[in-house]
Amino acid sequence: MSITANDPNRKTWLEVPANSDFPIQNIPFGVFLTRDDVITIGTRIGDTAIDLGALHQLGYFEGIPLTDDIFLQDTLNDFISDGKKTWRLVRNRIADIFDANNASLRDNEEHRKVVLFTLDEIEMQMPVQVGDYTDFYSSKEHATNVGTMFRDPDNALLPNWLHIPVGYHGRSSSIIPSGIPIHRPQGQTKAKDATEPTFGPSQRVDFELEMAFITTDANHLGEPIPIEEAEDYIFGLVLFNDWSARDIQTWEYVPLGPFLAKNFASSISPWIVTLDALEPFRTESPKPEKKLLPYLQYEGKKSFDINLEVFLKPENGEENKLAHSNFKYMYWNMSQQLAHHTVNGCPVISGDMMGSGTISGPTPDSYGSMLELAWKGEKPIKLKDGSERKFIEDNDTVIMRGYCEKGDYRIGFGEVSTKLLPVFEPKKK
Repeated sequence: MSITANDPNRKTWLEVPANSDFPIQNIPFGVFLTRDDVITIGTRIGDTAIDLGALHQLGYFEGIPLTDDIFLQDTLNDFISDGKKTWRLVRNRIADIFDANNASLRDNEEHRKVVLFTLDEIEMQMPVQVGDYTDFYSSKEHATNVGTMFRDPDNALLPNWLHIPVGYHGRSSSIIPSGIPIHRPQGQTKAKDATEPTFGPSQRVDFELEMAFITTDANHLGEPIPIEEAEDYIFGLVLFNDWSARDIQTWEYVPLGPFLAKNFASSISPWIVTLDALEPFRTESPKPEKKLLPYLQYEGKKSFDINLEVFLKPENGEENKLAHSNFKYMYWNMSQQLAHHTVNGCPVISGDMMGSGTISGPTPDSYGSMLELAWKGEKPIKLKDGSERKFIEDNDTVIMRGYCEKGDYRIGFGEVSTKLLPVFEPKKK
């Protein structure tokens, strides 16, 4: 089935600002609270939010096999479970409804009143209920930088890194949508010259520039997903800020890896951009430096050219651009990650989320974390207001943005923005 929604020549009767992340060729999916305090599944074109629940009830998806309540839910999980054919049919239909030459909704004022919302009339929610979350470690530049800092620079990568997509199982309960502030975490740390650890607030809170993909129901217990079929089970991607407490992490990560340093918060952009929408931006992945085992070998272009930017905004201050990276730098692509994740028969279901791991590029301005940008705090970053940052300070806001661009054709993700608040203080009784 062709992806007619991607027609670069298609125009819409909705107003779309210049350089919008959300032209009619995007059609992402999300969940929002409307002005009437109703939670619905929706999409977005330009700065207009579209209530898919209302659109479905009014008969605009006639002929597509959808249950009556598929868009009247508070998560996308059931819709994602319907599979790739349904996602494509729905996205193509939305593109037709809002095509400049289609008058069916355009000229029906009563229908437009219940279907269309301005962005200030809605409140974005978590788009999926995340059952399980895995975070990979798939940027060679990031892994090399970290290995150089904390181990022998000549042996920065551990022996397994070029053979398997390294990952760990994270905590889904602390994944939050953009706009929700978080508190500085506390835990155990140990100073280099100390013999015993101490307890207190993390002094090295950091962001990690990542993306995450969301899966559909993929396999049964014991059943691997072949690499050539992996993309059939990936619904789409979001921007992903996987917050870290570096000083807690340094003390706790041996022998079992990340724990309290990572599970206090991870922030996502609220609109899921489908793989179909990203199709025009496919690109080559980095070439393997070691011969891969057969289940990780692939053909064709399995990565995407997605520009990624990080900004830091002090309280009452201006945005400061910290980094510009790209999703295509990832050594291990999504197909390899999903194939490896399931090769032992681990089941993956609708709404599961897979983080890419920090995405760093080859130059210092493309590093995806403060740990690298300020190099363990040894090279503080100067901000516009004259202050410096080694790590994230209380009341700083970290903003990540992502977009694909070819000439005048742009598909974007919006942003994920999160403010770091001081340590949580219980209310006095």
